[in-house]
Amino acid sequence: MSSVNDSPNHFMVLDAISRGMKSIGKIAKVTKLDKALVEMIVNDLAAQRLIIKSEKKSFFGGKKEELTVTETGMRMLMAKKQELERKFQQIQQWYSNGQTQQLQNSMQSDRMWLPFMLFSGIMNAVFFMSMMSFMGAALTPAESAHAGDAGAADTGAGADAGADSGAGVDGGMDSGGDFGGDFGGGDFSF
Repeated sequence: MSSVNDSPNHFMVLDAISRGMKSIGKIAKVTKLDKALVEMIVNDLAAQRLIIKSEKKSFFGGKKEELTVTETGMRMLMAKKQELERKFQQIQQWYSNGQTQQLQNSMQSDRMWLPFMLFSGIMNAVFFMSMMSFMGAALTPAESAHAGDAGAADTGAGADAGADSGAGVDGGMDSGGDFGGDFGGGDFSF
C-alpha cells in the first residue's frame, strides 16, 4: 500500500471516480493510465477506505463492479485540490511578474503533480504550455498526454498553413483535408 498523499495517480483515479467514472476501463481511458495500474490503485484506495467497490447487476444478467468515493475520500481529494490551487495561484503570480527562477524552482518541486493539476482542471492546458515555453522546458510523456488537446490544436494550425502553401504545386487543388461532407459545389439533381 502506497501513501495516497504522495501519489498524483491515486488522486487522478479518485477524481475520476468522483466525477462519475464507475468502472476501471473508463477510469483508465479518461486518466490515460495503464489499466493494470488503475486496477492496483483502485484496490489500494478501497483498502484505505477512500472508495467503495460494489457489485451491480448489468443489463444482460452479468455482474459489474461499480466504484464510489467515500466521504473521507472526497474530503481528502478536496483538501489536495485546494492545496494545489494555492500553489497554482502562486505559480500564476510568478509567471505574470516574470520571475523565472521562482517559477522553475516551483515547477521542479511540483512536477509530479502537473498531470493531476491538468486532469482536475486546476491548471488549464493553454497556460501550462505557455508557462513551459516561457521557461524553455521540455514536456515529459505524461505531461504531454494530459496537455494533448492544446498540442493537437497547435499542430492542426500548422498543418493548415502547410496545406495552404502547397496549393500552387498541385494546381490549386484543395489538399487541406476538409472532409466535412460537402460535395464541392456540384449540382446534383436526381
